[in-house]
Amino acid sequence: MSPGMIGALVGLLGGLGLTIVVLRLRSRRISLDQRLAPYLRPQATASGLLRAPSVRGPFVTVERLVAPVMTDAVRLVTRLGSPTADLRRRLSRAGRTETVEQFRAGQVVWGVLGLAAGLALALLLAATRGGAVIALVVLVAICGLVGVLARDWTLTRELHARESRMLTELPTIAELLALAVGAGEGAVGALERVVRSTHGELTAELARTLSDARAGAPLTVALDNLADRTGLPALARFAEGVAVAVERGTPLADVLRAQAQDVREEGRRALMETGGRKEVLMMVPVVFLILPVTVVFAVFPSMVVLRVGL
Repeated sequence: MSPGMIGALVGLLGGLGLTIVVLRLRSRRISLDQRLAPYLRPQATASGLLRAPSVRGPFVTVERLVAPVMTDAVRLVTRLGSPTADLRRRLSRAGRTETVEQFRAGQVVWGVLGLAAGLALALLLAATRGGAVIALVVLVAICGLVGVLARDWTLTRELHARESRMLTELPTIAELLALAVGAGEGAVGALERVVRSTHGELTAELARTLSDARAGAPLTVALDNLADRTGLPALARFAEGVAVAVERGTPLADVLRAQAQDVREEGRRALMETGGRKEVLMMVPVVFLILPVTVVFAVFPSMVVLRVGL
C-alpha cells in the first residue's frame, strides 16, 4: 500500500471518529423537555414493595455500556426508516406483538450483523485479491444497509403471507357463519361458535373482535375495527356487509353467502391475473434452455451426415 493511500485511510478514519464524537456530544445535550420532565411527570402512588422485581442478566455492565449506543442507533434508524405510524400499522397487520422500538432494535441488530459480514468479506477480498480501501469501505456500508432493509423486507413478506392466509380462510369462515345464523344463532353467537370450532389467522382476528364486543363495544364498531386492523379490501367489505345487515335487520345468512361468493370470485380473478403474468416468465426457460437443446438435437445429426459426406 502506497504512503498516499495510508494517509488517506488515516484521514478517513480520523474524520469518521471526529464525526462520531461530535454527534455523540450533540446527542448528550439535555433539552428543555428533558429538564422539565421530572417535575411534570406524575408520581407513583403505589408502594415500592409491590413492584415486580427487576430481572437482570449476567452482563449488566455490558448492557449499560451498549444501551446508549443502541438508543442512538435506534434513533438514527427511526429518522431514516419508515414512519412510526406506518410501521406500527404494518406490525399490527402482520400479527406481531412487538412494539415499534423493539422492531427498530431488531433492525439495528440485523444491521450490525450485516456490517460484520461485510467486514469479513472485505478482509477476505483484501487478503486474496487486494483492492481499493474506499471500495471495501463502501462494501461494508452496503452490507450493513442491506441488513437493515432485510429486516423490513421480512416484515413485508410476513404481512403479505398473513393476508393471503386470511383471504384463503375468509370464504370458509363466511359459510360457517351463514350456517350458524341459518340455524338460529345471532351474530355474536355465530361468531362464538365459529371461533370455538376453527383456528387460523382470521379466527384470531374474529376472536379479538368478539372480545371487543363482549367488552361493551357495539358489534358494528368492533367489525369496523377489524377492517381497519387488517387493511384488506375484501375483509373490509365483509365487515361492512355484516355491520349493515345487523343494523338494518336484513337476512344475515344471505349476506354472508354473497360475501363468500364474492371473495371466491375475487380469488379466482387474482389467480388468473397471476397466471397471465407468470406465463411470460415461463417462456424464458423454454426459449433459452429447452429450445436451444431441441435445435441442437435436431441439427447435429444432419451436420454429422454432411461432414461424413464431404
